[in-house]
Amino acid sequence: MRGEFDQFTPERFLPDVEKMLGAELTGYACAFTSYVNRVYELETISGDRVVAKFYRPGRWTEEAILDEHDFLFDCADREINVVAPFALTNGSTLGFSRGIPFAVFPKKRGRESEFETAESLRKVGVLLGMIHSAGAMHPAEHRMSLTPETFAEGAMNRLFDSGAVHPVWERELEMLCLDIMDEAARVLPPPAAFQRIHGDFHRANVLDRGSEGLLAIDFDDMLNGPAVQDLWLLLPDTPSKCHEELDALLGGYTLFMEFDDGTLRAVEVLRAMRMIHFLSWCAMQSGDHNFRATFPDWGSEAFWRRECGDLRRQLGTIRSERRNFRL
Repeated sequence: MRGEFDQFTPERFLPDVEKMLGAELTGYACAFTSYVNRVYELETISGDRVVAKFYRPGRWTEEAILDEHDFLFDCADREINVVAPFALTNGSTLGFSRGIPFAVFPKKRGRESEFETAESLRKVGVLLGMIHSAGAMHPAEHRMSLTPETFAEGAMNRLFDSGAVHPVWERELEMLCLDIMDEAARVLPPPAAFQRIHGDFHRANVLDRGSEGLLAIDFDDMLNGPAVQDLWLLLPDTPSKCHEELDALLGGYTLFMEFDDGTLRAVEVLRAMRMIHFLSWCAMQSGDHNFRATFPDWGSEAFWRRECGDLRRQLGTIRSERRNFRL
């Protein structure tokens, strides 16, 4: 299926999208940059632009993809600015082309947001608070929870199983990952406190649509986790160095959702877990035809020396923040 996904070109999928969308397409297809999925802007014969997202095989189950769609509809029902998928002719929001699952969304334009002022941070805090108010309605039954075991240990195991780690650095990388998971167990809130979250809420996933306000996009990484996971990616530094930015962000967020300040202790652990997860993602996609162009030294001794150094420094930051946490 990986080879099929690499060669998944418009002439292969356009007839299936056309049939499932129930609208004739012009043949226009513009590929978007997407590191995980295949995403194309398409055009209907009536001139409407739509976005078709083809999900990487083996990453999510059908039920997990529908959890993403359910979250989007829960947000849309509350008039929160998100992009929900179209209902397709098969009665679902999920279609298939050559066995590859896809969804089709309205095309929404906007510019990438820049959260450099207190007011802009307050506005994105409002949007995130509204999204989390929808997320708190019920959990995502078929999505993972952001625990040390499922998120970090699972990523570590996939990484080592891939054979990508250079033998010189295997032992140190394993010890660093285990130390980070121990730190995570100290500071992460219990899963009972988790809810549906966006999972990848950084500035590139928030579009500014002018008078229409901010629009949240790309819920592909949604999962059950602590609310703080969606906040820290908007900060320019560690929480202890971002008092003004935090105050502005939470000033908007808490209009819709309560926030436990104690969970800010988990930010640097969450950052480290994201680093491990990213390495696992690289291992999963290292066979893609264009992967080497982006990561030319992947798997080399120098690559793993650098990555272990980054994780070692991050572990030091985690321990420093835990000792000196003052907010």
